[in-house]
Amino acid sequence: MAIIGVIAFVVALLLSVMIHEAGHYLTAKRFGMKVTEFFVGFGQKIWSTTRGETEFGVKAIPAGGYCRIAGMTPREQLSEADADRAFVKASVGQRLIVLGAGSFLHFVIGFVLLLTLFSAIGITSLTNQVERVSDCIPQTATERCSSKSTPSPAKNAGILADDEIISINGVQYAEWAQAVRVIRASAGKQLEININRNGTVLNLLITPAFREIDGEKIGVLGVVNKVGTITYGPITAVSKAGSFTIEILQNSLTALISLPSKIPNLINQTFGNEERDPEGLVGVVGVARVSGETAETKALTTREKIATFVLIISSLNLFVGMFNLLPLLPLDGGHMAVAIADGVRNTRARRKGLAKPAPFDVERLTPITMVVFVLMASLSLLLLTADILNPVRLNF
Repeated sequence: MAIIGVIAFVVALLLSVMIHEAGHYLTAKRFGMKVTEFFVGFGQKIWSTTRGETEFGVKAIPAGGYCRIAGMTPREQLSEADADRAFVKASVGQRLIVLGAGSFLHFVIGFVLLLTLFSAIGITSLTNQVERVSDCIPQTATERCSSKSTPSPAKNAGILADDEIISINGVQYAEWAQAVRVIRASAGKQLEININRNGTVLNLLITPAFREIDGEKIGVLGVVNKVGTITYGPITAVSKAGSFTIEILQNSLTALISLPSKIPNLINQTFGNEERDPEGLVGVVGVARVSGETAETKALTTREKIATFVLIISSLNLFVGMFNLLPLLPLDGGHMAVAIADGVRNTRARRKGLAKPAPFDVERLTPITMVVFVLMASLSLLLLTADILNPVRLNF
């Protein structure tokens, strides 16, 4: 089963790469630019076919892909017929759209996968159905129920296992976590709770008992609810997918900002005896391994495995989309920064009544590009080594 998870991850990764490059290809063609190559992978060519003026194909190393657009720099020599179709001849707005299309589609992929997760696959969560009722409300972790213990409000009110809690004070809650917040804030306050017992709706008046946690008194009913798979209606699913997309993007940005500070720890974990930090840096090989372990474990149901895999691929796409927008060459974000700089120069020239300046020659930044490339390659090599010598372990 592990190999199935790894293969599924590789296929999903390559599909994401294809969609990313398709974003560049389709927008470039839409603006009349000439696209000469569209390849998945790098290195030795395995297969290709030419359609129109573009060669489509697959190369040996499945580590990404590229879409070659004619005239990416002013120095590139083009025929007279293709000169006006050069990338640098397009407007700044068109260039930004073409460059940003790849990351945009990563964001779309991430959102659609999360939407599918919430609306169709479902997430594992506590449900509103009672699994068991406590005999008392222990005030400490070691307390055993006795005549001196705080009685269980749920047991006193007659709640039984398999009862479904429908509403609290007339309000229905799609998630038990929302109901818990109401109960915790209602210590000593009577609640009207409706339950469904074998098709019969019962109305109960229950006052949550006190329990002190970290110096705060919270309300407790004395029930343990069942864990199940929850799906949501279209509107709620869209809302949840949107909020999770924003949350993952925020976490991705935080991770990128803190990336330099995590490298020393990664080195120690790779070549020392430290346990690998699951919240630290993980490479593609590490994520593939996690996908394989997820597929292999018996601790999850098939549905939970699919949900975990979808969440992994969604998070990866959102992170890659964010990473690709960093204003560093050779990333798309670096080229976007150059295009924005051209826009600023054009605006200044227009205000001064001067001729439009020539597009900035990105090849002049080759030394900086090479430094960034070497740093990225070194980090990738370190991650690969870490994922092999000291991989992240899942505690299923």
